[in-house]
Amino acid sequence: MKILAALIGRELGLALVHGADTIAALLFFLVTTSLFPLALGPSPAVLGRLAPGIIWVAALLASLLPLERLLGADYEDGSLDQLLLSGLSPLAVAAGKTAAHWLLTGLPLVIAAGPIAVMLRIDPARLPALLAGLVPGTLSLSLIGTAVAALVLGARRGAMLLPLLVLPLSTPVLIFGTAAAETSHPRPELLLLAALLAAALPLCPLAAGAGLSTAAE
Repeated sequence: MKILAALIGRELGLALVHGADTIAALLFFLVTTSLFPLALGPSPAVLGRLAPGIIWVAALLASLLPLERLLGADYEDGSLDQLLLSGLSPLAVAAGKTAAHWLLTGLPLVIAAGPIAVMLRIDPARLPALLAGLVPGTLSLSLIGTAVAALVLGARRGAMLLPLLVLPLSTPVLIFGTAAAETSHPRPELLLLAALLAAALPLCPLAAGAGLSTAAE
């Protein structure tokens, strides 16, 4: 656990020194959501009805931006081999990378979603369901993204394959997350998001660990 905590701390420290990926993801989220009022018009009724879908799609796309370098940078400079020799299993390395991705990308997106939703004139009664769904939803996106990033690590044109694989796998999260914020009774959709997270928690790190082991050979 100490080594795993050190790995997460390393990722957070590197993000503070080289925070371009984190800032780019957050700026992408803010700019993308801000463009919709220009395209759809200023009607509060239209923006409020579409706000959950806008935020979820923008969050999904923003979470993709740091994935290419999440493992790719360590793979290119040899740090990945050192991590695997540090005593951590490939599964633990994948779990640490997933936690760092969520802390650096998913959590800021959840925090930024509240003001953006208010700007888009969302119904105040739906805002708690939107934010409640984004927490397990962004965690699931981080798990799926890390697993796919590990599986395509070292592959030719892996950067092109990454979004093509992540987006279909993330579709259920997008559907249930948006539905939770569009209904007056979001409990079933939130439970489905929790179920998706419960399924991803064991499966995605296992897949990511297998991908890291293969890439390191």
